[in-house]
Amino acid sequence: MAEASMGSSAKMSDEVQPRSYWRWSKQDFYPEESFQNWDSYRSALSQISFRFKDRLLSRSDDANEIGELRKRSENDMKRCLNWWDLTWFGFGSVIGAGIFVLTGQEAHDHAGPAIVLSYVASGLSAMLSVFCYTEFAIEIPVAGGSFAYLRVELGDFAAFITAANILLESILGGAAVARSWTSYFTSLLDRPTNSLRIHTNLTNGYNLLDPIAVGVLAIASTLAMISTQKTSYFNWIASAINTIVILFVIIAGMISPSLRFAHANTSNMTPFLPFGAKGVFQAAAIVYFAYGGFDNIATMAEETRNPSRDIPMGLLGSMSIITVIYCLMALALSMMQKYTSIDPNAAYSVAFENVGMKWAKYLVALGALKGMTTVLLVGALGQARYTTHIARAHMLPPWFALVHPKTGTPINATLFITVCSACIAFFSSLDVLASLLSISTLFIFMMMAVALLVRRYYVRGNTPRTNLWKLVIFLQIIIVSSMGTSAYWGLNPNGWVGYTVTLPLWFLATLGISVFLPKQRTPKVWGVPLVPWLPSLSIATNLFLMGSLGYEAFIRFGICTIIMLVYYVFFVSIPPGSAHAVRPTHDESAQLSEQLPFQQAYSK
Repeated sequence: MAEASMGSSAKMSDEVQPRSYWRWSKQDFYPEESFQNWDSYRSALSQISFRFKDRLLSRSDDANEIGELRKRSENDMKRCLNWWDLTWFGFGSVIGAGIFVLTGQEAHDHAGPAIVLSYVASGLSAMLSVFCYTEFAIEIPVAGGSFAYLRVELGDFAAFITAANILLESILGGAAVARSWTSYFTSLLDRPTNSLRIHTNLTNGYNLLDPIAVGVLAIASTLAMISTQKTSYFNWIASAINTIVILFVIIAGMISPSLRFAHANTSNMTPFLPFGAKGVFQAAAIVYFAYGGFDNIATMAEETRNPSRDIPMGLLGSMSIITVIYCLMALALSMMQKYTSIDPNAAYSVAFENVGMKWAKYLVALGALKGMTTVLLVGALGQARYTTHIARAHMLPPWFALVHPKTGTPINATLFITVCSACIAFFSSLDVLASLLSISTLFIFMMMAVALLVRRYYVRGNTPRTNLWKLVIFLQIIIVSSMGTSAYWGLNPNGWVGYTVTLPLWFLATLGISVFLPKQRTPKVWGVPLVPWLPSLSIATNLFLMGSLGYEAFIRFGICTIIMLVYYVFFVSIPPGSAHAVRPTHDESAQLSEQLPFQQAYSK
């Protein structure tokens, strides 16, 4: 009996010994054998070319992302969200920094009254990306969002480049919104714009230190770590208040009870294009940041009760309404105040003050603060979930993949994003952050459109080699012709000869996919309509908007990409590929020679 009891006790001890969430061992950060000592690491470095090729060829699959990788978090996230939560999360994550901050900045510097057209252009491109995200989120409902989708369709290396840009976007996005929060809080207190920041002798753009931004980021991340459901409740209330303020801006700024413009002055709309069409698209590329938060909704698929129903309703519904709201609010600002007089830091508050509604200044500032608070709050949720899934794939230390057993939230990942954002928000100004943020967002959305075309027209092991090469060639033509259109626009905005080459090439390549390639996969529940035309148009518009950004954005983007590649070579590519992605089987060896150029073409 005693032996049986001891055996039973030992068995129970082996079965029930959960590891503490709060642990800090080397094994939790670098568990792979290659990192256990310097000899193992040097040995792994000597095989870097083989292992890099292994990454290039490796692709994950739906089952691996949904099943195996999720187990690496040790605890599941709680399924507590429905379409109502996702719709309000859509409002909370998108409406805030973009419309209240970037509208004034871009109307003043680049677009003038035509800022309305900038929002139309960027809104169209964003809606095309929303279609792609929706289909993927239904098919692969995991926390990784675009990282997981690209890992399945374009491979491990392409997913890493995108993952690095996701992290860059997350960190910079939080920093930009936090600094904007300080500007509007200053306006609410009726103080000079930078009076609450610490003035230093550092380089211009980094010389105004912002401790308030750090505090706001800390509060938002704390709420996000406590509970996803409670965060949703708070977001409902804050978003509802923000919606009331938005309606006030549109009605009081434009329409009076007699259906005439109340505080609008049509003379403020002339000249309508003071910076020309180039200024419109340059502004569109920047204000695209205003639509960027919707991808956070896709990362919540793992916590959604019925992803196939709730995600389309939450994503498509919220983004359609938001696009209309943005255009109306941009029009209201342009008609209330001459673009040369718009305050780039607190545009709406100052505009109402100038038309004699000083009290409205405080209401708008309060609404803007509420909006930016929800952007930070929902951003803390979505960005942490991106980070969690990236860590599940061991592209970040797996310690960041852990989900807390009680809260059901990824506390470690949330802290990582918050600390990085706070460090940048403390030093960097909004204009330094916005262009780099936009180029990362546009790059990710372009890659998503490419991935969707690959998903529809290529299935590993089933697609004939000739069809694979046709797809590669057509996609290359679509990308190159889109880049050519963007480059020609930047070099010669008033020309037209170049478009007679680039636009027909884009059209014929898209037509070629439609006519010569049979679809290899049909969406199970909901799919993007008009494939390949809408995804191809998404590629073209995102690349065009990227080309509209200034050269400084590309320099910063290039520097960040080099740093990413160094990290990839010395850390991510060191462990064997089986730890990260599904490696092709021996029976699929014939496909390997096909996949290599395919991966190379779309990881650039």
